[in-house]
Amino acid sequence: QAEEELKAAWSQQAGQLREMGRRERLLRSDVQRAGEQLESFKTRVMQVCSPSAAGSTGKSVTEQQVIEKVRQISDENQQSHEREKSLQNELSSRLAQEKEVSANIEVFKNSLQKLQ
Repeated sequence: QAEEELKAAWSQQAGQLREMGRRERLLRSDVQRAGEQLESFKTRVMQVCSPSAAGSTGKSVTEQQVIEKVRQISDENQQSHEREKSLQNELSSRLAQEKEVSANIEVFKNSLQKLQ
């Protein structure tokens, strides 16, 4: 009876080990697939950000390169917004000056007509 119990326990343990091995293979496969997806994503990001820097050289794109490129684009975007704001302020100032000049011209015209 003890031998039967040992065989049953060993069989159960062997089944659990096989299941653990199967799960490990699935996890390794998932990790590999996730790594491939990450590489593909990094390459696509770099192709969008800088087509000449990615894909054409055949080199793997590092996460740091992607981060630096995204940071560069973000900085450029911020500078663009600041420039746009500056230009809007300049435009508003010039429109105000133009309005003032137009008002002065009207006053001048009216004064000229009264003098005539």
